Amino acid sequence: DGHFFYGVQFAPSERFALMAEYNPTDYSIQAGSNTYFKNNPPSSKFNFGLRWKPFSWSTIDLSWQRGDEPGIGVSFEFELGRPFIPIYDHLYRELPEHADDPPELRMARALNESGFSDIGATFRDDMLIVDLQNDSYFFTPRALGVAVEVLAPLVPDHVNRVDIIVKENGIPAVRLTTTREDMVLYKTEQITAKQFLYLSEFDTANRYVPAGEKHDRTVVDLGIKPIVRFFINDPSGFFKYRAGIGAAAEIRPRPGSSFIAGISTYPVNTISTSNIAPSQAVRSDIVPYMEESVVLDRLMAQQIVKGPAELYLKAAAGILEAQYAGLDVEAGLPVFGGRLIVGGSGSVVKKREPGSLFSMHDNPSKDYYSTAFFDTRLNLPELDAWIDVKAGRFLAGDRGARVTVSKFYNGLTLFAWYGMTGTSMFDDPYNRGYRDKGVGVSIPLRFFKGSDSRTTYSMAISPWSRDVAQDITRHTTLFDYIGRNIEIFLDKDSSFF
Repeated sequence: DGHFFYGVQFAPSERFALMAEYNPTDYSIQAGSNTYFKNNPPSSKFNFGLRWKPFSWSTIDLSWQRGDEPGIGVSFEFELGRPFIPIYDHLYRELPEHADDPPELRMARALNESGFSDIGATFRDDMLIVDLQNDSYFFTPRALGVAVEVLAPLVPDHVNRVDIIVKENGIPAVRLTTTREDMVLYKTEQITAKQFLYLSEFDTANRYVPAGEKHDRTVVDLGIKPIVRFFINDPSGFFKYRAGIGAAAEIRPRPGSSFIAGISTYPVNTISTSNIAPSQAVRSDIVPYMEESVVLDRLMAQQIVKGPAELYLKAAAGILEAQYAGLDVEAGLPVFGGRLIVGGSGSVVKKREPGSLFSMHDNPSKDYYSTAFFDTRLNLPELDAWIDVKAGRFLAGDRGARVTVSKFYNGLTLFAWYGMTGTSMFDDPYNRGYRDKGVGVSIPLRFFKGSDSRTTYSMAISPWSRDVAQDITRHTTLFDYIGRNIEIFLDKDSSFF
């Protein structure tokens, strides 16, 4: 069934090109498209197009395909990990009228205007302890570098030792121990960042944060974002979509505690399906949830605790995601300097009722769903990559493992997963023998903003009509919460200091 395919492209300039191609494909014999193209045979085997490059990093293609089908394509060219706009940090400069303020107030003001919040400054004899929440910097060493530069001229002369503690929602993540003298030498460029870090010390096991007044503490965090979701290759139509706006609020009353709410609305929504979900569906019945114009994404409480030896624990309860509500717990422990993170997770959840914000689905055959996993992450800083393995019982009761491989490029993360479980409990032919798989990308806002940011946008693609190796979607995954705040990645990320 092979045929010759050929095309030609003529570029009168670097910005424009004309294209023509001959496509001999017999679509009527292609798997999955037989019925459509028998009823709608292509009227031509020739395709024509115009390619325009408005910028060196973007291309727009306009095409006329198969004699009756217009097409448009937009692509962006960039080097993985390289920001579109150079990142620049605007360091704080103290106004003369603030020079006589108390040192605690001067330091808190400088740090807040440099992208930090929940700031404390505690003096103990010749020691200064500064604790702060990093709101702005993707890499923790960069946050510490900014804090050192900002604080160096403000630390009183009697201080010798300085501890700077970076917190995540009040929980200490990383402590940098240094001296006032070394901070001044670094600020005045008498020593390099590498020399400064050699004289200083990172500590990820610290659990102590001084009590006392905290400046610029954010208790309520509000956010809004555009949402676009695609639904591809359904029998009722190849390309469907929904677009709308999502709003979220997070209340943080005490360290590690969060009350989280999220709601989204989709004024544009074409998603539907002609498929009938199997009786054992745990994800393949997601379409009725996606058809709704208003979705309560989550309404939950969450608590994270850091224990001895860097043991992290997390519990969450409430409406956890669009399809499920219930209880979820996780544990994580970095070992060997963070080369390996080991832990476990499990959940007991009930399926929500489509079309209702708060009601639960009445399923006489399965009232609750439960999961239980042994989780591991192998960190490979030499490759700037990590491998996650989740082994145990998945939502549908199938047992096995899912392996996820992630590659990091200066903030951008590419990831792919493959799930292998026993499928004998499934009655339908689609799930039996199936292996779950998918790919995705997480893109940092800092690539496009011109200044640093911790915000990322993630997207992934995988078959929606399968129920093998499925787990709930978590607002906070404990291994990602630990993230790169471990010894081996802090050493690697020190280049951003």
